[in-house]
Amino acid sequence: MKPGLELRLGQSLAMTPQLQQSIRLLQLSTLELSLEIQQAVDTNPLLEIAETDEFGESGEAFNETGEAGSTPEADFQEDPNAVAGEALLAPNNELTPDDPFTLDTQWEDYYEADGSTSFSASEQNFDDYDPYATTSNGVESLRDHLLSQIHLTHLTPRDTAVATAIIEAIDPTGYLADSLEDIQSMLSEEWPDIDLEEIGTILHLVQSLDPVGVGARDLNESLSLQLRQKPVDTPYLDIALQICERDLIEAIAQREYTKVQRTLGIDQAALEGALLLLQGLNPRPGADVGAEAADYLIPDVMVTLRNNVWHVDLNPEIAPKLRVNQTYARMINRSSRGEDASYIRSHLQEARWFIKSLRSRNETLLNVARAIVARQTAFFEQGETGMKPLVLREIAEELSLHESTVSRVTTQKYMLTPRGTFEFKYFFSSHVGTSDGGECSATAIRAMIKKLVSEENPRKPLSDAKIADMLIEQGIDVARRTIAKYREAMGIASSTDRKRLI
Repeated sequence: MKPGLELRLGQSLAMTPQLQQSIRLLQLSTLELSLEIQQAVDTNPLLEIAETDEFGESGEAFNETGEAGSTPEADFQEDPNAVAGEALLAPNNELTPDDPFTLDTQWEDYYEADGSTSFSASEQNFDDYDPYATTSNGVESLRDHLLSQIHLTHLTPRDTAVATAIIEAIDPTGYLADSLEDIQSMLSEEWPDIDLEEIGTILHLVQSLDPVGVGARDLNESLSLQLRQKPVDTPYLDIALQICERDLIEAIAQREYTKVQRTLGIDQAALEGALLLLQGLNPRPGADVGAEAADYLIPDVMVTLRNNVWHVDLNPEIAPKLRVNQTYARMINRSSRGEDASYIRSHLQEARWFIKSLRSRNETLLNVARAIVARQTAFFEQGETGMKPLVLREIAEELSLHESTVSRVTTQKYMLTPRGTFEFKYFFSSHVGTSDGGECSATAIRAMIKKLVSEENPRKPLSDAKIADMLIEQGIDVARRTIAKYREAMGIASSTDRKRLI
């Protein structure tokens, strides 16, 4: 093949570093954004977090891009020695590159003539000092909770070791996960003469600790332990104990009420009273102890109703205001050439890009949130039943954005509303046709199903087909299998499992 030169004309899309940074900031969550901002401030000396007041330390006002603006106290002019495109404004009395640097403060401002500082420890008020103020409030686990009670008892070292082994075998829900034989095998290395009867005696002691019902080997035993803590004159207590001791809990779960009545020789009223007593017990006695702390979401935007109009505002806590450090920026004028000036110019440009990208992110986020609120006004006024069908394409077309951009904005972004905190994607759902030619969102249909189930007769729960017929009567054409899919997605049991005696 003969080599040769060929000239081609074409177009290609190149992503600039600024565009890549804007896209990356757009898809970050609140926590990731705060870490990104902190990292940018730590690595770029020309980028700093603005104070709460409007002016910087030198009394200069800053505009949205973080650059210095004019102030009444100083008249600014452009430095002719600055490189094109990087000119900064400097006051008339600014030092020239040949002038020596001056200190911002004097030694005497902080130190006395004798060398001692002006700070006096006697001026501090230590009366309000709390040594535990910075101590972390850790959550006590179930294991620690039980061990702390064992340490308050007067047990021998051997009994304490047995109790500790039993507590170590209790799972987070409060049940004994290992058999007594396994515990005996573990303890026999130190005490070969230990037997199951001795371990069982200590187990009864552990089962008497708080929370009530802990240390049980199964559900029947846990419920029995809780029932035995109630007063002996509690109505239907003996029947509830018989249900647990005769292993009739499974029959209750399968709604085999006739079998339970026949086995115990009781009538329906007595069974209903015993079931009410059992329903007040805790099937997971250890779950409430040592529960993990709740995770809190920081909303990106806040929706409020003012003068009968819904307003959307950015949460000022998610992104602090950034600005360019003017002290370092003015050094470009003092040394217009050399490595120092090149270093400052590059970081100055990066700081401006970052501030601009952050502002662009906030504007896009706010515009998308306002478009969502404008389309879902009925939700904020009526609840889930007022949710309208909405897809990403509709918001993208309204704001002249790409659908992928809207997808990035709505991922891991949260909106604080009078009805709670919701992810942006919560307001997007598919639609189902109505009899009048309109559309109803899947979220609204799920809310209707939940409402119908909550209002049903527990003795005769609604079937999926019946719910579908009731929705058709309201003009919503939905199939029975769709009802079943939505019901299972919400964790609602079938009509057979929802049927209750009481």
